[in-house]
Amino acid sequence: MSLLATTIAAIGPLDTTARAAAAARQDRLTKPQGALGRLEQLAIQIAAITGRERPQIRRPAVVVMAADHGVAQRGVSAYPSEVTTQMVLNFLAGGAAINVLARHVGAEVLVVDMGVAAGLPEHPALIRRPVASGTADMTIEPAMSRAQAQQAVETGIAVVQEAIAAGIDLVATGDMGIGNTTASSAIVAALSGVTPAEVTGRGTGVDDAGLARKIAVIEQALALHRPDPRDGLDVLAKVGGFEIGGLAGVMLGAAARRVPVVIDGFISGAAALLAYALAPQIQPYLIAAHRSVERGHQAVFTRLDSEPLFDLGLRLGEGSGAVLAQSLCIAACRILDEMATFGEAGVSNRPAVE
Repeated sequence: MSLLATTIAAIGPLDTTARAAAAARQDRLTKPQGALGRLEQLAIQIAAITGRERPQIRRPAVVVMAADHGVAQRGVSAYPSEVTTQMVLNFLAGGAAINVLARHVGAEVLVVDMGVAAGLPEHPALIRRPVASGTADMTIEPAMSRAQAQQAVETGIAVVQEAIAAGIDLVATGDMGIGNTTASSAIVAALSGVTPAEVTGRGTGVDDAGLARKIAVIEQALALHRPDPRDGLDVLAKVGGFEIGGLAGVMLGAAARRVPVVIDGFISGAAALLAYALAPQIQPYLIAAHRSVERGHQAVFTRLDSEPLFDLGLRLGEGSGAVLAQSLCIAACRILDEMATFGEAGVSNRPAVE
């Protein structure tokens, strides 16, 4: 069996025993039941994912995957393709928003070259796993071959499983790639059945003419290739990106090892839809960080039947919203683990109703 097949087969149901034990402990903590709202449910979800009644998060990380897109030459972005390379170098130097936010949360930043077209200089912190030097222009030909699509997903699986073997216990997803909101909109449209016009936003900030051009490009690619929504690899191959496929693999690989994964914004959302198409059982392992400004993000939440933790009007990518959400995951687990129960604290609980 392939790495993809064995990974999907390893994704089992959540641990109902750990979930029940965590929920019972929540109800005994020194607070009114439900008083901490979604933090309580978040801790219970993480307990069920990990199989531990009192999960402790010690080494969070964000996996930032980068690649270029052939469709970028169609004028779908406000920035040129060379910005992909420049921003990866910024990540490696520690100067980007994701670096600042990761330092704030205490998360490691793992930067992965999935196919940056211009090439990158040697750097000890760069994980080099390029599938190719960027995808093809999906308005002319498929973005990649099916074999490359599987390679991208399996690369994500391998990267995250190596990180988990090294001790990472909470994963966030991040991205970099000029043109990747175009590919993501095409993926979301293909997998959700919503029209490109309804799921395509301004990305890096294109004007009205740029937005119209972007929608037309996606419509053209979908009409040309007719990706099969029942086949995640087919969708990825025809209209996707190497970093998007890699992030889908990160989600699958983390779930197979019972490690919670926090998905970032719209690009990570498109990757989540690919992961869900490949393995529907992954849904409860995914924690949606935030609602992006990108208009297509709601179609992702609808398809996954999930609700993000917050809405701060973010549209940066890089994993910025996901690492902020990691702080909530850490706080939720610490409350469950460290807060005293009524019995432990000697505090009178509400009398039982007879």
